[in-house]
Parts: sequence; structure tokens; C-alpha cells
Amino acid sequence: MHNILNCKYFSFAFCELPNMHAPPQRRRLGASMKLHVLQLGILSFLLAGVAAQFPPSISLDDVEVKTVSSPTNTNITIQYKSPLPGTCKTAFSSQKQYTGYVNLPPSTLALVQQDYPINTFFWFVEARENPKKAPLTVWLNGGPGSSSMIGMFQEVGPCEVVEIDKTRLGTRARAWGWDRSSNMLFIDQPNQVGFSYDTLTNGSLNLLSGLLYSQAKSAPPKQPHNTFLNGTFPSHDHDHTTNTTAISSRAIWHVLQAFLAEFPQYNPSGNGNNSVGINLFTESYGGHYGPAFATYFEKQNDLLDQGKLPANSTLKIDLVSLGIIQGCVDDTIQGSSYSDFAYSNSYDIKAVSVTDYKSMKHSFSKSGGCREQIEKCRKAVASKDRNNTAADECSSAVIYCNQYVVNPFEASGRSPYDISQASLDPFPSNLYLEYLNTAAVQSSIGTPVNFSTSNQDVSYAFTMTGDRARGGQIAQLASLLAKGVRVALIYGDSDYLCNWRGGEAVSFAVAAAASNYTSSFNSAGYSPIITNESYIGGVVRQAGNLSFSRIYDAGHEIPAYQPETMFTLFSRIIQGGNDLSSGQPADLATFRSKGDANSTAVNHAPAMALPTCFLRNVAATCSQGQQIMLQSGSGVIINGVHYESEAQWSAKDSSRVGDGVLLGDAGVPGTESVEMMGMTPNASKSSELPAIGVFTATTTPRMKEQRSTSASVLSTEIPGRFGLVTIIALFLL
Repeated sequence: MHNILNCKYFSFAFCELPNMHAPPQRRRLGASMKLHVLQLGILSFLLAGVAAQFPPSISLDDVEVKTVSSPTNTNITIQYKSPLPGTCKTAFSSQKQYTGYVNLPPSTLALVQQDYPINTFFWFVEARENPKKAPLTVWLNGGPGSSSMIGMFQEVGPCEVVEIDKTRLGTRARAWGWDRSSNMLFIDQPNQVGFSYDTLTNGSLNLLSGLLYSQAKSAPPKQPHNTFLNGTFPSHDHDHTTNTTAISSRAIWHVLQAFLAEFPQYNPSGNGNNSVGINLFTESYGGHYGPAFATYFEKQNDLLDQGKLPANSTLKIDLVSLGIIQGCVDDTIQGSSYSDFAYSNSYDIKAVSVTDYKSMKHSFSKSGGCREQIEKCRKAVASKDRNNTAADECSSAVIYCNQYVVNPFEASGRSPYDISQASLDPFPSNLYLEYLNTAAVQSSIGTPVNFSTSNQDVSYAFTMTGDRARGGQIAQLASLLAKGVRVALIYGDSDYLCNWRGGEAVSFAVAAAASNYTSSFNSAGYSPIITNESYIGGVVRQAGNLSFSRIYDAGHEIPAYQPETMFTLFSRIIQGGNDLSSGQPADLATFRSKGDANSTAVNHAPAMALPTCFLRNVAATCSQGQQIMLQSGSGVIINGVHYESEAQWSAKDSSRVGDGVLLGDAGVPGTESVEMMGMTPNASKSSELPAIGVFTATTTPRMKEQRSTSASVLSTEIPGRFGLVTIIALFLL
């Protein structure tokens, strides 16, 4: 029996978890303590995304499924199919999609004890235009242990889940999906995350208690059956996953080798298209994944060039851009920002008392405190001691920093992912959890496991190695810059966990480590990110290939809050040779952005949203009253959401169209166009925008309600997703 975390985001102190020093299999729900895992992914009730029935059986002999061996290792296979039309509705029906698994047998990862299989799930979507000539972008969510389906369905993917009627969910094309500019590859990693698995294991999940049973069983007496579900899972053995970022980089390299070998038409490195390349964008704990994975790719490329890898069976992964979104990169640099941001931020929200503020700050900097423990961990790692004391030193540092530097924020009752909202924040929508666990979707994409957004055992494995404290990311980013890779650090300004002040400090640390950037980056100013003809979405400091962006009114999952701004910035980054402020061509060898030395924009916090109770995310989204109703069987469940009555659902028309700007009709697996209840095609929240194209600015918008604060500095208020942000920026009049 496993304890399933009761929290929305699998991170930091904002979940309840039993003693982390006991293996997950032995945990009991009752004897809990604060979570000592500095984990940064999206949880959505961890394994609360399971189906009421087992997934369809997937046969390797299925005519719809193709299985081939990887050229780098004939024991590695890639198994895939094309999902049915409408499963993830794209802007154009001509866009091809592939879903499947790269299967790594035991002992694949050299010099690592790997006595378990690794079956890594991927979902690929073609670009809307010229997919054979388009760049390829690999998307990875963080965690460690969070599924990249979060990014696909809540943030940057081609589609968003919507309600068709009171009995069906479907998808509609997302106007600002990143397939607008790039081929997109979403990968669930490390092993056992999302749809990825080691060994298939049947079990039961109690949505109300958060307990996962390793064998399927019946619901307890008097408990509503829709809150106790049978499903198929990975083993949840924490020894059956890659337990450090460094080891995970080897696994993901094999996955990409297999994918690119089978789909050479999407490999910019191998199709003679030298104008584009491969981009890696990653979020949250991606502040660790991104630098390490990119560095490993470069190392393998060097070995290939030196003739130390077989040229006839190894592919170069030519990375041109690394984007880190809301990344926690290095706690020795970002650690002090937790107390500062919690107590003083651009929203004028004091989330902690002055006493807690001082305590958090002291716990970070004092002798024997967080920073010193991390430094001690890194010395142990550098010594490469045979007794492996580094794991103990590093895990202790992770636990201490979490408990004393990060934890105090929890008492605020605010969301650590958007400080302007309460902890039961309904945004972004969790409808995708229900959708991905329908039999029709699972059959369409060819998965034998039920979907879960994050995996506690993966988190446990990373915590016990102290992966987060081990360091090396700053040096890796500097090395990537030296190799000509574009490095973009992007932060929303309402997130606490990997807040933008800490991200800004990281950008200066990277510039200092990359000697060619120290002077140019430090002297660059903040320029407005011109999203369209009338809107500025944030500010960017850029020198050559290094940039840092602050996105206004955006929480942890930035693209969900500011989709157009993030798409526009993403496109300018991957195109290369651009001023990220305007999209105009620039000589990056000498380019520096111009503007103020500091970003001083002031945000206005909106009213807090009322909670939406998602059945597959009870503890993180349902109020105490809603949980009591669920336990008693009161109310109704419509499309995975609890309502007091059907009338309450009918009154919420807007809930049926998703969060973002959408295109065209809705689709369901096997059907690309279905009528939505009470709506005509292209109705509410539909976009009249063209489905292709990237905006390039020729002028800076003259916003409404401007007022001069000096001869050349203007203050203006513009609408964000929730409220208003006051911009202090240098405008060209």
C-alpha cells in the first residue's frame, strides 16, 4: 500500500508526506510530517489520475502499432502508432501525430546499476507549417517526477481539453500552441512518470484517502464507488527509476537516438536543414534537467566527432536553444530569494510575518544553515568518496533547506505557484486528468497504463541522492553558451517556488561564469517584450545568446497565464538572430538590449478565484465542504468535477470552453468535429486570428492611460490575465 500525496503540485512543503526515511511501500497515511522534498513539478493529486477501468491491452502484433529496433542499440525498441483524429485536435488536420514508447531493457545505461526496464512515453505533433523544414522542440516538465502531459495539455501543446456536453470531454486546437512554430516532442521522464512505466502493476486508488493499493480491491463499505478506482500503474518501486539528473540524461539521450533514427524527417541535424536545429525547453526542476541534459548531448557529440562512438549508428543531437521556464537552477544563488519574495514582492503581498521572514533569511545564511550545507554536499560530490557520503550530505541539505527556508510560506494559505491566489487555485484547468484516463483516449494513444501527473517514488529517489543540492548547473550553462547554444531563462512574476528574483540572480551568475558575457550582460538593460501591436507582456535583458525574461502576471506554468506572450518569445528564441524584445533581426555577436537596469513593474493582485473540485485532484482543489459532500455521495460529478447540482454546472457555460484562446470545432478520438452543447462552432473564446505566423514589432505600443514620470519614462496600466500591471519602461516616443 502506498500513500498518495494530497497536494496539487508535488513540491516543497506544500504536501503532507510520511517519514521520508522510510521506503514508500511502508508508509502509512496517518503518521505524517511535512514534505522534505524540494520537488518542483505539477502533482494534480499525484496518482489521482486513474481510470475506473483498466486500460486496453496493447499488443506488439497490433497492426496499428509499429515496433522497430534502435540503430544505437538493437536491444532498444521504439513502439508507436498514430492516434485517432480528434484525440488531440490540431489547427490543421494534415498535422501528423505519433504516440508511443522507447523501450530500454535492463543494463542499457552504461556504468549504472539498472536492473529494470525503462519504457518511456512520447507524444509527437507536427508543426502547422512545413514540418519537414521546421525546428524540433523537446518539451520536458519538471518534478522530478512530473509528466510532460502537463505542458502539452495545460501550457504549450496543440490542443486543450474542453467539455463537449455533460457526459463527454474533447479537445480544441490551442491558438498559441507551440506547434505554430515548431515540431513538438513531449516526453514523460524519468521512468514511471506519467504514461511511462517499468513493470505493469494492477492496483486500486482511493481518491478520498490518497491510498494506492498494490492489488485491485473493492471500495470500502459506504464509500461512493466513483471515488475508488481500479487501474494499471508502474511498479512504484523507487529503485526502478533513474535517481539523479546525471543518470536521467543518459536515458533521455537513448530515447532521442531512437526517435530521431525512426523519424529522420524531423531531425534538423540530419535532413540538411542547417537553418534550424533542436531546441530543449523545460520547466521548474528543468532548471536541473536542462543544463545537464544539454551538456550530455554535447559530450556525446564530441565523442562522436572524436571517433569514440560508432558513426554509422549514432546521431548528433545538435542543440541550438535551451529554454528554462520558471527554473530552480541553483539554491546557493536562489535560496535567499524565498524570504525576500514572500515578504516583499511586486504584488505588495506579505505572505509571511516579519518574524518568519527573518527566520527564513537566517536559516539560509547562518553557519550550518542551508547554503553551508549545500556547499558541504558539493565538496562531498567533488571528492567522489567510495563510501558515498555525498548522498547523505546532499539529501540532508535538501531536507533542511526545504523545512526552514521554504516551508514557512505554507502558513499564508496562498498558492506557491501564484501568490495572488489561494492554495485551492482552480487554474489551470485539470479537465485533462479525466480525459487522459478515458478508455477511448488510452486506446487511441496506445498506452497500457493509467495516467498520473507525478510520481512520489521518483521524487523520493531523487531526494535520497540529494540531487537538487549537487550543483553544477551554472558551469554547464556557461559551457553551453561557449558552444554557441542560446540560453533563455524565463520567469513569471507571481510564482513563489522558483521566483523571478532568484531567476534574475541566476542569470547574472551564468554571465559571470561565462567570461565573454560578464560585461555585456551586466550592462544590458530591460527592454519591453512586445507581444503584439497593443500589448507588452514583460521585459527581457539580452546579451548575445543569453537572455533573462520577466513575464507579467504569470504563475509557475507561464504559458497558461500568458499564452501569446510566451509563444511569441519562444518563437523569437528558436528562430535565432533576433532581438527578443521586438523580433527584429540582430547581430547577436554584439547585441545588447537597452533599457532600465532594473525591472520595477508593479502588479495589482486580482480577487482570489473560487475553488473547482476535481475528483482526480481532491486534496488540492476541493474545499472541506466539497470533500464532505464527496464522502457522503452528495452532489453530482460531471466530467470529473463535483457540483452541488446539475444546475450549478449548467450555469457555468465558460467552463466548457477551456482556459485559453481556441480554434475551430472540438474533436474526440475518431471524430475531428463535434457540436458542443449550447455552442455553435467557433463560439465562445474562439479566435479569429490566423492559425500561423509570428508577430514582429516595428514600433513600441503606446498604451492607454499613460502618464509621464519623467521626460522619457512612462507608467501605464495594461490588462493581464487577472488584474493590472503597472509598467515602468523606457519607451521610444
